[in-house]
Amino acid sequence: MSLGAYYDDTITEFLIATPDSVIGALAGASQFPMSLEQRDAWRAQIPILKAALADVDGSIFLEFKVPRIGSRIDAVVISRGTIFVIEFKVGDAEYSKSGMDQAWDYALDLKNFHEASHNAFICPILVSTSAPPASTHVAEPHADYVFAPLKCNAETLTSTIHEVQARWRAGSIDPKQWSSSPYKPTPTIIEAARALYSSHSVVDLARNDAGAKNLATTAATIEALIERARAEKSKIIAFVTGVPGAGKTLVGLNTATTRFDTTSATHAVFLSGNGPLVSVLTEALTRDEWARQKLTTAKARKGESKQKVKAFIQNVHHFRDAGLADNGPPSDHVVIFDEAQRAWDRAMTADFMKRKKGRPGFKQSEPELLIEYMDRHDWAVIVCLVGGGQEINRGEGGISEWLDALCNQFLDWQVYVSPHLSDSEFAAGDAMDRVRVRGNFHPDERLHLSVSMRSFRAESVSAFVKSVLDCETQVARESLAAISSRYPIAITRDLDIAKAWIRAKARGSERYGLVATSGALRLKPHAVDVRVPIDPIHWFLNEADDVRSSYYLEDAATEFQVQGLELDWVCVNWDADLRYTDSSWNYHSFVGSKWSNVNLEARRRYLRNAYRVLLTRARQGMVIFIPPGDSKDPTRDPAYYDSTYRYLRSLGIQPLDS
Repeated sequence: MSLGAYYDDTITEFLIATPDSVIGALAGASQFPMSLEQRDAWRAQIPILKAALADVDGSIFLEFKVPRIGSRIDAVVISRGTIFVIEFKVGDAEYSKSGMDQAWDYALDLKNFHEASHNAFICPILVSTSAPPASTHVAEPHADYVFAPLKCNAETLTSTIHEVQARWRAGSIDPKQWSSSPYKPTPTIIEAARALYSSHSVVDLARNDAGAKNLATTAATIEALIERARAEKSKIIAFVTGVPGAGKTLVGLNTATTRFDTTSATHAVFLSGNGPLVSVLTEALTRDEWARQKLTTAKARKGESKQKVKAFIQNVHHFRDAGLADNGPPSDHVVIFDEAQRAWDRAMTADFMKRKKGRPGFKQSEPELLIEYMDRHDWAVIVCLVGGGQEINRGEGGISEWLDALCNQFLDWQVYVSPHLSDSEFAAGDAMDRVRVRGNFHPDERLHLSVSMRSFRAESVSAFVKSVLDCETQVARESLAAISSRYPIAITRDLDIAKAWIRAKARGSERYGLVATSGALRLKPHAVDVRVPIDPIHWFLNEADDVRSSYYLEDAATEFQVQGLELDWVCVNWDADLRYTDSSWNYHSFVGSKWSNVNLEARRRYLRNAYRVLLTRARQGMVIFIPPGDSKDPTRDPAYYDSTYRYLRSLGIQPLDS
């Protein structure tokens, strides 16, 4: 995928072109009618750029597309090996933080995702045309050659560009090769949902390198299965596997948005039992939909926007309850179940039905109930997105519950599976052997996503975390050595130092926050109280000036609130619930006023997986805070923490306080 601009030329040609000809080219390249506001903005920007570039050689790109962010950079200037990213705020009399962050975000997006920009100097500039002159000092760029945003008004843009060029000399950049270089974005799940809901495709969002090309392949495979089921009036269930952050949810959202038309027979809905994920995505999409509606009608209502979004993404439990209330089939012929391995087993479902629904004697597991609901159609497709090592709660039966249901009842369903479903982390167990011999069984390698895309700097983070939790020390050391230059991981015994570290690392609007397990009850002396519930909507979506947002570093999200979502930088708060002792893990829960051993294997697995979730939430890097303990407090004996700290240090994780 190459980037594009509405206008691009050499600076020499730009300087002799008339403003009307440049505006004509910009308007002609746009897919939308030119508004008076946009025309006036271009009329203000072009003379400023002409004056600033009078003695500059190179190339200029106007309205430069940045697909991941879904926006366009006002101007990009390439001169003497430096890329100037220029964001205009015409008429603004101040340099707003949002404008600074916007310029910085554009620069970081090019640095991280645009291949030809990886090693280039990139200088973001905010031009508030009516603001007073700002400091002309240009600080050293960061280690990745990205400058902090510079502030200019209409008159000082010229001197700023000249100062940068005078102080830093970089290698040359061929503008044609640069503009056609591959752009390989890895959006957050929130960014992806927004873009897909706005009629983009997974191909526009996915990286196109060899390591991640199967994202598009998997999406196409699912589309083909849907068309086959519809044409043949058959019933198909497909199991998609992938490592944490590989894009399983992205594939599911792609299918749901591709078939979003509620009047179509192949309408699809994305279902998840992950309440925080559904809430955050629904709110993010509602806010975007509401903003679009307000551009076209003064009567736009947020409630109406939310109802439209709910036809696209729903809580799986609401879908399940609809099947209990009505004997007919659902309106959807195609459903996508996210994190299908977290569906409830028979005992959990029966207990819930007895306590909450007044239905004693209920004998179906959640997968049985959901397949039976879809089985009422003449044709149907179920897509199960399966994560490894993600079961974190009581009653989550793993993928074997689905396979057992297919073996025992729904023998006419065609079963398409990723061959990796039999791998240990997906916990299919003996059920895979049974489903193989039932007939209608089709293994398909295209249904597996093998490369993590959450961490665009280090695709092996999930493998590193797995080796840490599996106590494979040598593998962990090797994995860490391979990723540390691109994905910093630090450790500290001081929470204030940890907070300062992630604040310093984050640039622009990069999001950061505190996380801890739901059982980390003795972090309270450090003002981390997991018993105080957070609202995931505020925590993940609100801006840095909102005390409820993750940016404030006051409220820690637990594994239940962050699973399926991600941040750029994370501080993992590690309590004494999981302790490393004598080459293995010891498992504990805090009950009353003391720690108790966890003996049940299922509960041990949930706790280990809780840390797996927390340690794989960061896209760019993380710091691990392990308390020093307090010898005067028997619930925080330093021995509970010291051995874990020593173990993680022995793997090569660098301390911040030594």
